[in-house]
Amino acid sequence: MARRHDPGRRQRIIDAAIRVVGRDGIAGLSHRSVAAEADVPLGSTTYHFATLEELLVAALRQAGEGFSGVLAELVPDHGGPDGLAAQLARALGVWLGGERTGVELEYELYLAALRRPALRPVAAEWNERAAAPLARRTDPVTARALLALMDGLCLQVLLTGGSYDEDHARTLLARLIP
Repeated sequence: MARRHDPGRRQRIIDAAIRVVGRDGIAGLSHRSVAAEADVPLGSTTYHFATLEELLVAALRQAGEGFSGVLAELVPDHGGPDGLAAQLARALGVWLGGERTGVELEYELYLAALRRPALRPVAAEWNERAAAPLARRTDPVTARALLALMDGLCLQVLLTGGSYDEDHARTLLARLIP
């Protein structure tokens, strides 16, 4: 039987892994569950990703593009630091105001690095990508502090089920900007 050429299969497998984790958590991720979700043969998942760790790395790398994309879009490289707190607070509002399951998924994959060392370099990449637009507007140390505060604010909203208060976030962020 001739092998079918399917150049998008690897990407469909990554997309399916993200949907499985979003629906069932990391505990629900298996080659079998991803193959079923992607509607591909089981062998395709193991061909493209020999281990679940490799698949999680690809999923985390892709999922991590969401927040950094919002920052890149809403925090321009120009402008004085006076407007930075407001721009960051607005970006958090957009991020948290979108599909909440997408935000939860990103954090679930990101926090999986606590138990899965293979994910740690990707989590570090995620931090670097998110900090880059902030470092262009302030210094690298302040950029990291702002990112840590934004992570904390996001986690508090997600874990408590509370609502996001943009004014409060702007006040807190402004305290970190020299």
